Amino acid sequence: MNFKAQLQDYASFTDMKLDFYLPPLDNDQKSIYEAMRYSLLCGGKRIRPVLAYSTAALLGISKEDVAPFACAIEMIHTYSLIHDDLPAMDNDDYRRGQLTCHKKFGEAQAILAGDALLTKAFEIAGIGAIELANKMPEQAVRGALILRALAASAGSEGMVGGQVIDLEGEEKVLSKETHETLCALKTGALLTIPVQISVLYAGMTNTPVGDLLIRYAQGLGLAFQIKDDILDVEGDAKLLGKATGMDEKCNKTTFVSLYGLEGAKARLKALTEESLEICDQLSDIFPERTEQCAFLRELAIFLLERNH
Repeated sequence: MNFKAQLQDYASFTDMKLDFYLPPLDNDQKSIYEAMRYSLLCGGKRIRPVLAYSTAALLGISKEDVAPFACAIEMIHTYSLIHDDLPAMDNDDYRRGQLTCHKKFGEAQAILAGDALLTKAFEIAGIGAIELANKMPEQAVRGALILRALAASAGSEGMVGGQVIDLEGEEKVLSKETHETLCALKTGALLTIPVQISVLYAGMTNTPVGDLLIRYAQGLGLAFQIKDDILDVEGDAKLLGKATGMDEKCNKTTFVSLYGLEGAKARLKALTEESLEICDQLSDIFPERTEQCAFLRELAIFLLERNH
């Protein structure tokens, strides 16, 4: 298996699907499509769709089958970034090396672009649920379960809830427990839901395999946030495409502020090792799918070693 080639294939497939699901339209409100596409199609690692495709492959599901849900997650993620960058939130000027949406199109248009991406996400996820029901009429309820889980991961019990804790925690020192809850919701929810969707699609909820995959995703979600905190301290702003040192400047509680830089790195390493152990267990369960298990293993290492 060529990990980097497979990762790029998943990312390119996602970009193609996103372009298909969100075409530019020449109508009276065409400016909103320009703003939506500007933020949605500006690149990125597409880690959330990658998690959906790779875990689906392990469970014998094609990437085409989960593509609507994977793209919906990416739309939700992008809407959250647009709103997160606004002056009322983090007030960032750059994202992925280009002007943030509100700097390019104005605050009002950025708010509407985020709103439109969120609602478009559920339109696309609805298409996926309909396709699933047509494919397996006897399992039509799975589509509804996926939609419910997707909504929960994005709302007040998921990403938005984490953002609330983050905002209310500004200029305060959060406890380790509250900070971990914040990260599990704000970052972890949208990194767990791609795997949860694949598990739901396969009908493997509350099974040993399903539980292992969810644990793998939850560990990656926490590790992802720790790595972001570390990169804000010692990362290269040019590679990151945004300013560094913002957490300290805004007096935010992070893994680095709570545990120190070396302590955060140790926690990151421990979480990655747990993910690798889960991959070994999955390899024992699926000896015929060594490439799929190897990809999940390499993905955990890739996220550990990333520099942006």
